Amino acid sequence: MSSYMIKAVLSNPQHPEYGQITIPFPISNEEYDHDMELLKEMGLGDVLQRDCQVDEVDSYYGVLKRLEGQSVNVDELDYLAKRLESFCEGEDAQFQGMAAKLDISDITDFINLTFCCQQATVITDFSDLKKVGQGHYMNLHGGCASTEELENLDGYETALLLIDSGAGQVTPYGVVYDNGMKLEPLYDGRHFPGYLYEPPVLALEAVSPQGKTTGVLCLPAADQQLQRLKLRAEVDSPDTRLRVSMDELPEKVAEALDLDHLCEGDIADLNRLCRAIGPMKEPDMEKLNAVVLLAEPSDIYAVCQLAENLDQFDFVPSIRTPEEYGKYMIRESGHFEYDENLEGFYDYRLYGEQHIKEEDGQFNECGYVAYHGTLSLEELMAEDPAEAYQREQGQQMM
Repeated sequence: MSSYMIKAVLSNPQHPEYGQITIPFPISNEEYDHDMELLKEMGLGDVLQRDCQVDEVDSYYGVLKRLEGQSVNVDELDYLAKRLESFCEGEDAQFQGMAAKLDISDITDFINLTFCCQQATVITDFSDLKKVGQGHYMNLHGGCASTEELENLDGYETALLLIDSGAGQVTPYGVVYDNGMKLEPLYDGRHFPGYLYEPPVLALEAVSPQGKTTGVLCLPAADQQLQRLKLRAEVDSPDTRLRVSMDELPEKVAEALDLDHLCEGDIADLNRLCRAIGPMKEPDMEKLNAVVLLAEPSDIYAVCQLAENLDQFDFVPSIRTPEEYGKYMIRESGHFEYDENLEGFYDYRLYGEQHIKEEDGQFNECGYVAYHGTLSLEELMAEDPAEAYQREQGQQMM
């Protein structure tokens, strides 16, 4: 399969003279802002309106050729591609077969079909009826069945009964049995159903006063993508509240943040924080935990500053005493040529105490941590007034 789910050639139906743009979907976070700027230059890319005409579709899912000639929203195409990329073996035939059976051509219906096509049975190969029968049984039971159930099942007979029912419809993608599947309007044309395309550092649900989830913000995200998702989810509404649905933040970072009382103004800083944490390996996350305990940040911005300046801290995990620190410095740090013949002459405790005093370091439950930056910790974590003003103005203009 190609590196993209959908490659679409798009144009402006109101201004065909603007030419065409080809975009592979899903759009990566690295390319998202750039692609939005290119669309903007063509008068395209509205957050909600379907302003992009699909001139050509290249996809493993040939049924999506039905979108050609139609107007779509770029984020709908992106969401559909992400849903399709999650499909397992067999779901491609279920999706395409049901799309053909239901004569689907609208992108809203395509998106909704990704959530229910798994209920259908599509026979693409009649050479192994036992396997067909077992697959049909799985489809009728939500894709789940124990090994014992399948062993006791007469798959061959199950397949014959299905075929003899006469309920199948021949399509270019196989013989389709809908098994009573109903196309539910999970996507209403504005609010995307919650879906974690990639494991996020943090996922926030926007919840309406009626308790309905109006959107999910998966962080980190490209800046423009985040703004667009916020508008779709109506996050700026005073009645919309935010709640955490998935949290992969380092433990002490999560404890330092008031995640139970988030507001719209916190999202940009949270996204920045998740962007800093996303590439971190486990040792760096443990180091950040120790740094947070040392610095005691008071807000999300301060934690961002710590995460982005982690190299200005020294950290030795899992040590608790000056003697252990002194032993680490002399034997393991690489700063000295340790001679095991002189082991009895090293005063590890005294050396550790001396360095701790010089570094103004701290032992905490993570280990030993010390700050060696040129600014004070308070200055490092403080927000520049000009930057704060610009950020506030940007939020007011949204």
